[in-house]
Amino acid sequence: MSYSVGQVAGFAGITVRTLHHYDEIGLLVPGGRTHAGHRRYTDADLDRLQQILFYRELGFPLDEVAALLDDPDADPRAHLRRQHELLTARIEKLQKMAAAVEHAMEARTMGINLTPEERFEVFGDKDPEQYREEAEERWGGTEAYAESQRRAARYTKEDWRRIKAEVDDWSERYAALVSAGEPPAGEAATAMAEEHRQHISRWYYDCPYEMHRCLAEMYVSDERFKAYYDSLGAGLAEHLREAILANAARHTAS
Repeated sequence: MSYSVGQVAGFAGITVRTLHHYDEIGLLVPGGRTHAGHRRYTDADLDRLQQILFYRELGFPLDEVAALLDDPDADPRAHLRRQHELLTARIEKLQKMAAAVEHAMEARTMGINLTPEERFEVFGDKDPEQYREEAEERWGGTEAYAESQRRAARYTKEDWRRIKAEVDDWSERYAALVSAGEPPAGEAATAMAEEHRQHISRWYYDCPYEMHRCLAEMYVSDERFKAYYDSLGAGLAEHLREAILANAARHTAS
């Protein structure tokens, strides 16, 4: 039994172009051809493709994959043993990384009322206390910071889930707004800027318009904040800054 290039691409979850490339470089030459010259792949070809994709997933370059598979001294059992060793090593590495994340979370003392497991459940790989020391240094003497500490210490896991859900929902809607070409000073963008300000006031500390303006400037001047907002959509940090400034101007105009 043989298979067309399209069938094999569908089986393996790769593109026809990738299979063509593998054929061109001799990594996976199909075992047959039709009278019209179309590629036909045998079961043995599928076995080889499985090996190729496994080594590629582990980061091996194509020339090394070819050398491994074409080694005359290797047999299928040798490949299985090697793959088992590589997988075991990767599992051990991931386990160590997970343990390190958990220990880091355990070491934090900001006051978020969650166990390490609950923090990981709610926030995933985003440590909510990542910038705690810097925040203390920059704003530790302010009433806003003290208020955010008091509130955070009282929140339950459900509170944090709700906060994260609000952030995720707002982020998705604002990214769509920017993608649609809405101007930052328009009604839609300034309404979402106001929603952003109210979220801060509701969950962390009172955020008057002047403070919101300062935050807007930080979102573009601090590369970490800029990178975060721009990861939601190209140019989003600058767009949000302008929307916040426009919203503040509307609400504070005499």
